[in-house]
Amino acid sequence: MQNYAELEINIKSIIDDLKGLCSTNGLSNTAGEEIVVTSVFLYKFLNDKFIYNLHKFATDVGIKYEDLINNKEEYMDAFYDSYPQDVAFAYEDTIDFLVQFVSENDFYKRFDNTLIRISNYPLNDAFNIETSEGTKKPLFTPLSNYVEPSRKNSFAQNIFSYITRDRFDFGVVNEENYDFFSTIFEYLISDYNVASGTYAEYFTPQALSSAIAKILVNMSPIKDTIYDIYDPSAGSGSLVLHLANELGNGKFGNKARVYTQDISQKSSRFLRINMLLNGLKESLENIIEGDTLVDPAHFVTKGDSTSGLKKFDFVTSNPPFKTDFSSTRDKIETNRESTDRFFAGVPSIPSKKKKSMAIYLLFIQHILYSLKDNGKAAIVVPTGFLTAQSKIEMTIRKKIIDEKWLRGVVSMPSNIFANTGTNVSVLFVDKSNKSGDVLLIDASKMGSKVKVGQNQKTVLSNEELDKIVKTFINNKVIEDFSVLVTYDQIKEKNYSFSAGQYFDVKIEYLSITQEEYEKMIDDFNLDFAKYVEETTKFQKEISTILKELKVK
Repeated sequence: MQNYAELEINIKSIIDDLKGLCSTNGLSNTAGEEIVVTSVFLYKFLNDKFIYNLHKFATDVGIKYEDLINNKEEYMDAFYDSYPQDVAFAYEDTIDFLVQFVSENDFYKRFDNTLIRISNYPLNDAFNIETSEGTKKPLFTPLSNYVEPSRKNSFAQNIFSYITRDRFDFGVVNEENYDFFSTIFEYLISDYNVASGTYAEYFTPQALSSAIAKILVNMSPIKDTIYDIYDPSAGSGSLVLHLANELGNGKFGNKARVYTQDISQKSSRFLRINMLLNGLKESLENIIEGDTLVDPAHFVTKGDSTSGLKKFDFVTSNPPFKTDFSSTRDKIETNRESTDRFFAGVPSIPSKKKKSMAIYLLFIQHILYSLKDNGKAAIVVPTGFLTAQSKIEMTIRKKIIDEKWLRGVVSMPSNIFANTGTNVSVLFVDKSNKSGDVLLIDASKMGSKVKVGQNQKTVLSNEELDKIVKTFINNKVIEDFSVLVTYDQIKEKNYSFSAGQYFDVKIEYLSITQEEYEKMIDDFNLDFAKYVEETTKFQKEISTILKELKVK
C-alpha cells in the first residue's frame, strides 16, 4: 500500500529544490523562476508517466521493455495509439537516456534540444496552447536561456540531480486521483499565482472550488451525457477542473468537455499543467489564451465566428473584479452594438483611478449570454454587487430576476482570498429555475483567521464547507444563516441579493411582574437624576474655568 503522505512530501521536496536552485542562480522572484520550476516539474512528470506506461505496454503485448524502448520490434506506433492521452517521447528524450551525458561540458544544449524536440513532435501538437489569434505556444522552451552563460551547464546538471527516477518516480502515483494532484499543483504554483486583484491572476482556493462544484452538480438531476463546461477567466483552472472532476469522477460517473479562455500567458501555462496532471488531454485544444471580452474564442463551429458564440451547460468563474481596461473599452462597446452580449452596458473610464474599472460586470454579462437555455453557472463577485444601486449592477440583477434565472447566493467571510480584502459572494444561476425558490446564505461569520505571509486569510473548515453545501443542495432554512425567498420578494426588496435583508427581525420579550416593572422604572429615574446632577455640576466647572481664562 502506498504511503501517499510520504509521496506528497517527496514531490514537494523536488519542487523546493528547484526553487532553491533558481534562487542560487539569481532567478528568485522572476518570471524565469516560474517557467523553470513548472517546466522541469512537468518534464519530470511526463517522463515518468511515459516510462511507466511503456513498461505496462511491453508486459501487455508480451515483449521485452528493452526491445520496445529501442524500437527493435517497431511497436512504438502501436504504443502511441494505445496511449493517445500522453505526451509522446522518444528514448533519447528520457531522463534515463540523458543522465548518461550529464558530465558533458555542453550538457545544457542537449537538454534544451530535448525540450524543443518534444514540443515539435507532430503527435504533441495538441499539447501546445492556442491563442485567440490562431498561433500556438509550445509545450516547452529552452531553459538555459534564463541563467548567465557561465552557469548554464551547472544549472542543467543540477536540475538532473533532482529529477532522476532513483530519487522519486511519478509512475507510482500514475493512477492517483484528482484530489491528490490538485494538492500537488497548488503547492507547485503557490509562489507564482496569487489573488493580487490583477486581471486574470486570481486564484480560487481548492476547498472553495470543490464546494462550488458540488453545489453546481447537485442543483438538478445529472443525465448520462457529456457536458460542455466553461470558464471565461480560467486562471490556473481550479474552478473548472473541480467541476470536471465532480461530473466525471463523482457519484454520477459522467464526463465533461472543458473549454477555457484567459488573457494571461502565465495562467494559461498553469492550466495546461493542471490538465495534464489530471489526464484531460482531450480538452487541451479548448484552452485558449486571449481576451475573452474583446475576442471570445469558442464558437458553435470551431474557428468560425460567423456561427455564433458557443453555449454551455455549466459555467464557473472567478473573474477579476477591477482593473484598467480603458485600452479595450471602446472596442467592447462597439462589439456590444452588434450583439446583446453586454446588455447592461460597459463601465465608463473614470477620470481618476482607472484601475477601479469594474471589469467583473462584463464577465457576468458574458457568462449569462454563454449559458444554454437550461444552463447553470457559479460566479464569484464582490459582495457589494448584491445590493449596489448603480445602473449596470442594478440592470444585471434585474435581468437575472425578471428572467427567473437565480438559484441562490452564498455570501462568504472576508479575506477568503489571502491577498485581497474584498468580501466575496457566489452567485448560482440556473436558467431552468423558473418557478423555484431562491436560497440566500450568509456564511460571512464562518471561518477562522490564519496568517499567510504578510496577510491574513479566512479558512473554512471541512465541517463549515459541508454545512454550506448541504444547506444549499437541500434548500434548508436555518435561522440567521439561510433563507428561502421568491422572485417577487426579491423585487420588493429592490432586487437585493443579500440574505441579511430577508432575515426575520426578532424582538426579545421579557416577562416580569408589576412590582419588578415599577422597580425598573424607579431605578431608571434614580440613575437619570444622578446623570442630570453630574452633568450640571460638570457644566458649572467648565463655565468657571472659561471665566478664569477670560480674566487672564
